[in-house]
Amino acid sequence: MFTDRVKLKLCAGKGGNGVVAWRREKYIPKGGPYGGNGGCGGSVIIRSDSQIYSLDQFRNKRLMQAENGGGGGTNNRQGKNGKPLVLNVPCGTLVRDSETGGLLYDLTESGEEFLLCEGGKGGKGNTFFKTSTNQAPTKCTSGKPGAVRSVELELKLIADVGFMGFPNAGKSTLLSKLAAIEVKTGDYPFTTLKPNLSFIEFEDFSRVYLADIPGIIPDAHADRGLGLSFLKHVERSSTLIYLIDISGEEGRDPFEDFLTLRKEGEAYSSDISKKPFLVALNKIDKGDPEIISAFKERYPFPQETLFEISALEEKGLLPFIEKIRLLAQANGKKYH
Repeated sequence: MFTDRVKLKLCAGKGGNGVVAWRREKYIPKGGPYGGNGGCGGSVIIRSDSQIYSLDQFRNKRLMQAENGGGGGTNNRQGKNGKPLVLNVPCGTLVRDSETGGLLYDLTESGEEFLLCEGGKGGKGNTFFKTSTNQAPTKCTSGKPGAVRSVELELKLIADVGFMGFPNAGKSTLLSKLAAIEVKTGDYPFTTLKPNLSFIEFEDFSRVYLADIPGIIPDAHADRGLGLSFLKHVERSSTLIYLIDISGEEGRDPFEDFLTLRKEGEAYSSDISKKPFLVALNKIDKGDPEIISAFKERYPFPQETLFEISALEEKGLLPFIEKIRLLAQANGKKYH
């Protein structure tokens, strides 16, 4: 199961208590106070990591707590500070306050860190309270509790290129050919139930990151089918690829499929319709030339954005890949 939204209650560690202790060496008759301070509680920190692609590790967690600080000791020993709790999350993770819904952080760059909950301060031992007028204080203080916060983590995948298409249009097959990874494919709808993220690496070692978004259907923007769960992952792709099944095997009009994909994206967010895009007419090995010709005649955008390919038989992929590279790099990596 692909997890892209979780709710967590986070607790920073409590500070350790200070202690009352006395110095009692044999030849020091008036040893005085000797109690150390408590250690600070561990804080809760969130950090983005480009090697993590989902929030699966938090799927079965509801409460997460940092380590408490240790109590002070005799001989003025400082208590041990509690270990911080570091939450490593994918790039593209939004952190919201569960109570208000307000956005706290938007982690887009790898290695970004933010403090979510500060650990409690350690209490003071009686040595801390020694003064010229109070040589033998019997006072110490308890450690302070750590901060507590309820947050919601929401992942919106960051990719250079996002694939949009109807179920069984061949998105997973195309991704496996472009990026040389193993993804689940099958001759039936909804073989992809979670986004797949990979990349194409070129000879100069530059990369274009690809996101295969599960099949879109009419009214997906109204949360029909996989709907809103995955349309949000298109938002941060700088370039879109509309993959159209041109074979006609599903009994639909390929051009109407294209219009539906555009309409669903725009209904979810007007920004999606403004993104640069390419259209890939897939399964030309099974397509009727008349259907292809009819699509081209009705296509209202420049013909250079239109490509005829067969992902399964790897036809027409080289010029298509080069165009993807040029378009993705021209639009930059807004979130990388």
